[in-house]
Amino acid sequence: MVIEWLTFQVSPESRDIFIQSDNEIWTPVLAKFPGFLGKEVWISPNIPEEITIIIRWQTREQWKAIPLDILEETEQTFAQRMQNYSYEMTESKEYQVRKFSNS
Repeated sequence: MVIEWLTFQVSPESRDIFIQSDNEIWTPVLAKFPGFLGKEVWISPNIPEEITIIIRWQTREQWKAIPLDILEETEQTFAQRMQNYSYEMTESKEYQVRKFSNS
């Protein structure tokens, strides 16, 4: 399994709008592609302007197979929805999940 880790800075007032818009715009698009296992949105009670989104993919190849034009179109739709609110991606990471047998 591969984890796509994205961190965003948003104003505390627009945090819920960002999360709702992400769920309505990005999640359905990503969920259509093979290998999408799920997505979580993490918010910190101590850092109200930070949102971390964790997306789980079965393989890196499946994740990276999403056509660039689909990603760009989806980001344009999202940016249009968020045009009255500022947001910035401040971090993008990738992790591999490793599990070892206890036997």
